[in-house]
Amino acid sequence: MSVKFKPLADRVLVEPSPAETKTASGIIIPDTAKEKPQEGTVVSVGAGKKEEPLTVKVGDKVLYGKYSGTEIKFEGKDYLIVRESDLLGVIG
Repeated sequence: MSVKFKPLADRVLVEPSPAETKTASGIIIPDTAKEKPQEGTVVSVGAGKKEEPLTVKVGDKVLYGKYSGTEIKFEGKDYLIVRESDLLGVIG
């Protein structure tokens, strides 16, 4: 997964996971009721700050706050740019 976008400093480019379309019991969720995803995959990382190197790397699955970061559309896909400090954790 290669993206021609390099975030600056301590920012991370995340591709959000798709929103759930069904509940565990099989009920289909309409678009208007879907929740904003709060997890995704890191696709690009900045260089970090001199005194604070980045701890996440490309390919990490991460959790982030519901209203964290800035949503962008790049090469026809939706991404989220967040500061590493806004990430809640790495999954797995």
